[in-house]
Amino acid sequence: MSDKTQRLDIVTPQKKIFSEDVRFFVAPGSEGELGLLPDHAAIITALKIGLLRIEQEGKKFNIAVSGGFLEVRNSKATVLATAAERAEDIDVDRAEAAKQRAEQRLAAKAPDLDVLRAELALKRALNRLKAVGR
Repeated sequence: MSDKTQRLDIVTPQKKIFSEDVRFFVAPGSEGELGLLPDHAAIITALKIGLLRIEQEGKKFNIAVSGGFLEVRNSKATVLATAAERAEDIDVDRAEAAKQRAEQRLAAKAPDLDVLRAELALKRALNRLKAVGR
């Protein structure tokens, strides 16, 4: 693999989560995963709930994203995420509790249940747990 890097910026409406040079990353595109190396062709795509898997100077780590957009051009990638968390910042107990609440709502099948909202909450909780290796 080349020693070239690309700048990766990950921002949410609340704050900048990440802004560093990386060798490679994989993003959860709306149509499938995208692996991006430096000098990738320019693209703009939607992101779904999933993990950004990043390789930087021999180390690998995850950032959980909850949708958004990815733009790549001139060896610079920008992720505008609805929400994003580094694995080390995830409160595992809170994610487990959110998972259990969503599962209980879906299992109860109440007549006024917003199924889509409950399913998305479950996906977000599972993604956060996946980011920390659970």
